[in-house]
Parts: sequence; C-alpha cells; structure tokens
Amino acid sequence: MADLKAPEKKFRPELEGVRAVAALLVAIYHIWIGSVSGGVDVFFIVSGYLITTSLVARMERDGRIDFTENLLGLAKRLFPLAFTVLLTTAILSIFLLPQAAWKQTIAEYFASIFYFQNWQLANSAVDYLAQNNTASPLQHFWALSIQGQFYITWPLIITAVYFLAKRLFKTPVRKTLLAGLLVIFAGSLSYSIHMTSVNQPWAYFDTFARAWEFSLGGIIALLIPYLRFPKIVSWLIGWVGLAVICLTGLLLPVSTVFPGYAALLPTTGVILIILAAENSGNFSVQQLLSTKLLQYLGSISYGFYLWHWPLLTFYFAYFQTETVSLLSGLGIMSLAFLLSAISIKVIEAPVRNLNVRQSKGRITKVLAALMVPALVAGFSWNAFVQAGANEVYAVADYPGAGAVKGTIIPAEDVEPLPSPLTAEVDLPVFYGDKECSSYGKSSEVKSCSYGVTENPSAVIALVGGSHSGHWFPALEAIAEELQLQIDVYIKDACRFTTDDLGGALTPACMEWNEKVEEQLLEDPPDLLFTTANVQEEGFVPAGYIKRWENFDGVTEIFAVRDNPKMPKDIPLCIEKTPGECSAPRDDMLSSEVPWENTEVLPGNVSFADLSDYFCDAEVCHAIVGNVLVYRDRHHLTTLYSETLGPVLKPYLEEALGK
Repeated sequence: MADLKAPEKKFRPELEGVRAVAALLVAIYHIWIGSVSGGVDVFFIVSGYLITTSLVARMERDGRIDFTENLLGLAKRLFPLAFTVLLTTAILSIFLLPQAAWKQTIAEYFASIFYFQNWQLANSAVDYLAQNNTASPLQHFWALSIQGQFYITWPLIITAVYFLAKRLFKTPVRKTLLAGLLVIFAGSLSYSIHMTSVNQPWAYFDTFARAWEFSLGGIIALLIPYLRFPKIVSWLIGWVGLAVICLTGLLLPVSTVFPGYAALLPTTGVILIILAAENSGNFSVQQLLSTKLLQYLGSISYGFYLWHWPLLTFYFAYFQTETVSLLSGLGIMSLAFLLSAISIKVIEAPVRNLNVRQSKGRITKVLAALMVPALVAGFSWNAFVQAGANEVYAVADYPGAGAVKGTIIPAEDVEPLPSPLTAEVDLPVFYGDKECSSYGKSSEVKSCSYGVTENPSAVIALVGGSHSGHWFPALEAIAEELQLQIDVYIKDACRFTTDDLGGALTPACMEWNEKVEEQLLEDPPDLLFTTANVQEEGFVPAGYIKRWENFDGVTEIFAVRDNPKMPKDIPLCIEKTPGECSAPRDDMLSSEVPWENTEVLPGNVSFADLSDYFCDAEVCHAIVGNVLVYRDRHHLTTLYSETLGPVLKPYLEEALGK
C-alpha cells in the first residue's frame, strides 16, 4: 500500500509572520482591550504543524527519535528565555506586587517552572477559595505549559504509531499517523466542546481540550502535498485566513467561549494561510507575512510573549490602575520588544547554537545554571512567606470583636493581623483536610468532628457553604468551655437550602443538600448551625425555611445573620490604600433584620444578628480591634472569627438551653 507523499522540505517564512501577528494580537488585546484574541490558538496549530513535520521526517530518516536529544533540543530553545523571565519576574514581584498577591504568585511561579501552570489555573478557576485571585505576572505561562506538555508527548505518540505501523499492522507510516491524529482530533474536539459547555473556565486551561489544535496542525502537515489550489483561490483564502485571525477576538468573546468549536475559527485562519502559501503569487498574504520586519518579529515572538505580560501586570501594580493609555501601551510593547531582542541575543542564542549531539554535557550545565537560580529564588521567597504565616502576637493587643463594645481597649500603633501576606491562607483548620469538606462538582458528603469529641455536652452541626464555614473558629474558640463537639458539613459555594437561588447554586450543591439533610435526620445533632440570609439581603430565603422545617421536632436550628460583602478585596486594599477600605453600612446591609422581615418561620429556629461587630451605625470596617476582618471581600479571617467566639457564646447557651 502506497504511503502519503512527504512534503517538500522548505522554510515556511509565512509561519514566522503568522507568529508575529499572533504575538501582536495577544499583546494588543491584553493591553488595551482587556480580553484575549485567540492568538494562542494560532501558536498551538503552528506548533502542531512544524513539530509533526520535523518528527516524522526524523523518524523516517533514522528509524527512531532520540528522546534525550529531542528534549535537550527543546530545552535549549525554551529554557533560557523562560527562566530568565521567571527569575526577573520573581525579583520584581517582591518589590512591586502587594504581599497579599505573593502566595498566588509563588504557586504560579513553581507551576511555570515545571510546566503545569495550565492545571494550576484550571484548579484556581473552579476553586471557590481562589475566586478572588487576581491575574499574576506569570499567568501567561499557561499556554507555554500546554505547549511543553505537547512537546513531550508528541514524540511518544509518533514513536508508538511508527512501531504499530511497522511491526504490528504492517501499514504505511504516514497513513497510520494520519488515522491516529484524526482520532485524537475527533476525541479532543468532542471533549473540548462538551467541557466548554459544562465548565468553560476549566476547559480553557485543559490540555486535553486543546490537543485537537495540535493534532489539526499535524493533519495539515501530512496532507499538505495534496492541498494545492489555483493562484486566484490561494490569493483569496490567504487574505481571508489573515482576516479571520485578526478579527477572531472582535467577533467572539474568546475568554468565555473557547476552546470548544469556537476555536476552529482562528485555527482555520492559519490553515488557509498555510494552504495559500503553496501557490502564492503577487500581492499575496504570503508576501506580506514574509517581509523582513514580520520575519524578525516572528523570530522574537516567543520572547515578546514572555515579557509583555509581566510588564503589563507590573504597570497595573505600580500605577494602581486597571487601564492603559495608548502611549503607555506602546511603551510596554516597545520595552517587551527590546527585552526580547536583548535576551535572545545575549542569553538564548549562545545556548541555541550549541550542537546537541556534540555538546550534551555543556548544554546540560548551562541549563542547570539557568534553572538553579530560579529555583533558589522561588524556594527562598516561599520560605519567607511561610515564616510570616507563623505570626506571633500579644493577644491583648488584638482583641478584634472584643473591642466593639468597649470592654477591651486595643493597643495603638500596632500593625493589624493577620498581615496581608498571610490573610489569604488564614483559613479554618478543616480546610487543611480534604476529607472534611466537599468541593467543585462533587456531591459527596464529607464530615469531620472537632472540639470535645468524647462525652460532649452538646453536638453542633456546622452546615452550609463557606459563609457557614468561616464561623468554625468562633465555635472552636468556645468549644472547650461549653463542652461542644463540632461536626463540620461544609461545601464551598453552597448554601443549606431547597432552592438554587435563581441558578446561583449548582446541581451538585443541591444534591449535596439532600444528602446532608438525610444524614442529619438519621443522626440529629443537638443544634444545627447555619446562615440566616444571603449577605446584604433583608429577608430569609424561602429555600432556607423549607429546609429548616424538615428538622422541626427533630433538632434546633441556629441561624446567624450573614456578614457584609465588601466592595474591595480587603488585604489588597489595606496594603494599597489603607484609609479607603471601609464602606457605608447602608450599602452593605439591609436596614431590615431578615427574620423580622419574614412572615412565617419554623418554631425550632433561633437567630443571632452580630452585624454590629462588622459595622457601626455608619460604616462597615475592614479592621476591628487591630484584627483584619476579611481575608478577601466577604470571608472572615480565622483570627477575627476566633474573637467572635465570646460574642457568640451567650446566643448558643440560650439556644442549647444552658
């Protein structure tokens, strides 16, 4: 059986031009439009085309792919610039980023070093506790991580196909590979369409939802000898392809609908340009993309992509703005070009020009010399943050809620705690055990017991979402004194209700609710602790009441009024503009007490309104009694919650009949 024809070996200058256009689009959309352009998808299909062409030719020539040489060859092209940018970004982050952003940036720093940044961001995108994360100066490494994973797996796939074709199936190699790539394309695109429809934030960073783009590039690489059109057709589809690439970001909301079938738009644009170049003529798009300027810009597009995003995020941080003027944006792009040109000439080129077969040892040493400083910087930075997490303080200086009624006078001239550096990680202890709370799409009921677990005088079930969960430290603070066992039933981004609150709660949350109720009815606690309303709302939701009614005559319900949701991320605000973090009470809380504004309530419910410990008559505060109230916009810090324990105590005693 005859195999597919091998394509003519030639340099494809139009692809360098395409890379230049894609890099410019990415920067323009990031800087001025505040969205994404689809340019990354262009990089993916170009990589799939070029790497497939190279690896298949090498396999046919040598009968194998030397994986060591292949990895070293990739590393010497990718690592020098990547680690230079990473190390520079880490150093500048310490000086330019607020400490509240350090933990997130460090996590993304290591994820970028080891090429799993896309999975780091995918988890953050669906992790309720990470919803307040801002864009870090390393977020753009997600695309490089996916490409790195592609570079590692593609030689394995081609080697496996070669083995199957030669040894098992006795079929032509290129045709067998084409069949394999078609399977990958169909499977990945189907998965991508499905995942984009059910969980688009995850799909955006999911390698498997992007694999079809690389495989599509490979398919075109195998079929290119058969795809030649008349000059007039080539001229037309070439310009259409460039227009499609440039307009994708304007035609589609890329950041919310990609990858899925929508990503077929920019990838089709690249394919049209590749096909047009097979028979280009005068005034063709290939002539434009092959100009010296675009060729040069394409040759430094990797460095430009690496540098532009940190420069942009540092601009936002330094000038405390969310927009970029035309002049400033041009300055950012110019500096990114300059740094790219310099770093490529000084750092990348000397390494890239080393011969892999002749200089394996030297290349390894050079790469280690680049990687070790980046790792040392990351570990040192992380150690500093971890040391800050163990903050030591005099309790009398930080009364928190104890200072509200004037019973304790807080010390003056002390820095509030937790510090912005550690506020984000100031979580209730049960979050440290993944077996104690439910996450994401899981409806599994997980529970752990805390406090006095042997012969308690009362068992309290803490039930609901994170706004129930952040009361745990308050309960734990008085558990010993009241001899309480605290059973935690928490699912983040969920509420204890029969109603999905207008679609705000997921099907997994509602299923979890049913399971929790069933479990608690089988073994009722002495008291069920939950929230009474949703943030500023001045009524008790009907779904809450229906859920509580199912426990009437079984156990008592204790419902605490929800805390305000502040307009700003408090730890970030305290660092940037500490005098501007409070908010008017009238904007944050309803003047109506929720249960006093609700007509029919079950007889087994006790309520507590602790709003005065968040707001005075006029203002809701970010700091109370030298303690930071919030770890983000609306979740309490563990330290402030602990200081609410004595405040909560008499309410619980009354509810428990003590």
